[in-house]
Amino acid sequence: MWHIRYPGEDGGQGIIVATTRPETMLGDTGVAVHPDDERYQYLVGKNVILPLMDRPIPVVADTYVDKEFGTGAVKMTPAHDPNDFEVAMRHDLPLLRVMNDDGSMNENAGAYAGLPALEARRRIVEELTAAGLLVKVEPYAHNVGECYRCENTVEPLVSRQWFVNMRPLAEPAIEVVTSGKTQFIPERFEKTYLNWMHGIRDWCISRQLWWGHRIPAYYCDDCEEMIVSPEPPVCAKCGQAMRQDEDVLDTWFSSALWPFSTLGWPEKTEDLEYFYPTSVLVTGYDIIFFWVARMIFSGVEQMGETPFHTVMIHGLVRDAQGRKMSKSLDNGIDPQEIIDEYGADALRFALVMGVAPGNDLNFSTERVESARNFANKIYNASRFVLMNLDGDEPLAGKALELPDQWILSRLAACARDMTQHLDGCDTGLAAQRIYDFAWSEFCDWYIEWAKPRLMGDGAAQKKTAQAVLLHCLRGLLRLLHPFMPFLTESIWQMLPGTESTIMLADWPEGDSAHDFAREAAAADGVIEAIRAVRALRTEMKVEPSRRVRLLLIPASDAWGEALIGSAGAFARLCGASGVELFAGESAEKTVSIVVPAAEILIPMGDLVDIEKEIARLEKEKQAVENEIRRAEGMLGNPGYLAKAPPELVEQTKKKLEESRQMLASIVRRVEEMGR
Repeated sequence: MWHIRYPGEDGGQGIIVATTRPETMLGDTGVAVHPDDERYQYLVGKNVILPLMDRPIPVVADTYVDKEFGTGAVKMTPAHDPNDFEVAMRHDLPLLRVMNDDGSMNENAGAYAGLPALEARRRIVEELTAAGLLVKVEPYAHNVGECYRCENTVEPLVSRQWFVNMRPLAEPAIEVVTSGKTQFIPERFEKTYLNWMHGIRDWCISRQLWWGHRIPAYYCDDCEEMIVSPEPPVCAKCGQAMRQDEDVLDTWFSSALWPFSTLGWPEKTEDLEYFYPTSVLVTGYDIIFFWVARMIFSGVEQMGETPFHTVMIHGLVRDAQGRKMSKSLDNGIDPQEIIDEYGADALRFALVMGVAPGNDLNFSTERVESARNFANKIYNASRFVLMNLDGDEPLAGKALELPDQWILSRLAACARDMTQHLDGCDTGLAAQRIYDFAWSEFCDWYIEWAKPRLMGDGAAQKKTAQAVLLHCLRGLLRLLHPFMPFLTESIWQMLPGTESTIMLADWPEGDSAHDFAREAAAADGVIEAIRAVRALRTEMKVEPSRRVRLLLIPASDAWGEALIGSAGAFARLCGASGVELFAGESAEKTVSIVVPAAEILIPMGDLVDIEKEIARLEKEKQAVENEIRRAEGMLGNPGYLAKAPPELVEQTKKKLEESRQMLASIVRRVEEMGR
């Protein structure tokens, strides 16, 4: 940062300005200070002399100036700085451009004309130093706009451009949102839209690019007439052919026409009449200003109606560190590479599941791998169902058992929940809901429940299980289709009775005829009991092959009926050798599990070899006690507490607490064994 003295016109000391771009001072047309800065109040309204150019320029007062930055005095170069331009408009400062389009200094730069900007900077600094006007130079880090292709500095230049008068367009576009004709989801982004529209400025729509829609302005080289016209005109004054402006429209101006220009507008086509307005726009929050707002005001202006009733805003896909993917950071992900490795459906599902509307997503291959595993789960479950079908088995008329009623009820609930989530544009929750139903309820529970009937001798029971499996698989595929279209279409075509694409299949409505609330609650109680038995087996390290008896004390007669009736499920899903009501007395030592449906007693001898288990626990108890003594010794040592890093001391305390809890659990288990 160069501190340069601008002498007073009256021969006084003048004022010192600080700048990072000395070469632009040749185009200065004023110096600005803050109105409340007492240091410079005596200079406001007076002139100082622009060094090297010997041109008097005024000192003006403007609140744009930061009193604490630099010297508190800012050189005004309105032709080369957008902020200076705004100040110049408020104070009638002239615009003086001193650079050509190629970055060299132009004729207004006096003796520096023709020099590249950086060479002019070097010469200017030398001559200011020689004249005694360079007060000091200090290092300063700041952001300088650079071209990401050639890495050259981008120089702001004032130029003649085409603008759109925005106020008449903004007011109707504000009204369609405040009146609810167009709604934002999530609603918080409505404020973003309205803040921008209320603070709207005229829109520069001309661009100096090679490609794009040409500006529809025409010039007569003979008489300098200018005409704006949708068709090439003839000069109304001299009758000569006219030359079209070489500038093109801003890309976002062309994009703003998308909702209707793609449908044949300005012609009144059938497509335009049928498809405009559309329903939901799905887009990222980073282009609310660039695209959403422009489509709305363009649609209202040209068609008289807002182009969509809902704007669904999603977040951005960022890299694993949360940074926006960009060319400059070289942290972008090639979707094709991910698709080649994991599949398009897996990528699609990973980008949706669990992501709240409007929130960003940090991309990771682990998410895609998890989605790929889910797709494999669905495919394998579908293969199992297809392998166990004898044709298109209808559900009507079947004698449904408790597991059948439960899964049909869960499917209906899943359909209702997903419909609600999708109607509210919460695709993340909808994807999570079908994931939970498909993986946990259908695959992990119902298929396992159905296997004994599929492999048993009861023909009627087998047909019922087949019909329920097929019905649920059809519903599952239709609910999953928006998220995994390729997988679901592939499986759909394998199902018996399929005549068309899954895309034309009805969306499941959550059939109330399958809303078996009482039966579903009973099945949930059975599932909770099975989970409790599994957890106990895991905790006690029971071998998977070991079978155990379950003695039940039901919470009610209804629960007793449901639990005893699910003996097959207990046998298959938690290794039960039998399920019976507890007679009220037993000479055997038992372990008790309490769930809402019942108290479940399991003979200790069924779970483990008691003598071996006590010996194992005693050995484990001794190891834990040694760990406790070691940790207590360290924490009781003042030297350790003084020298060890705080995080290591905290880790030792945490380890001690965990060991004490483990010891209490082992002691309790030994006592149970000895009862």
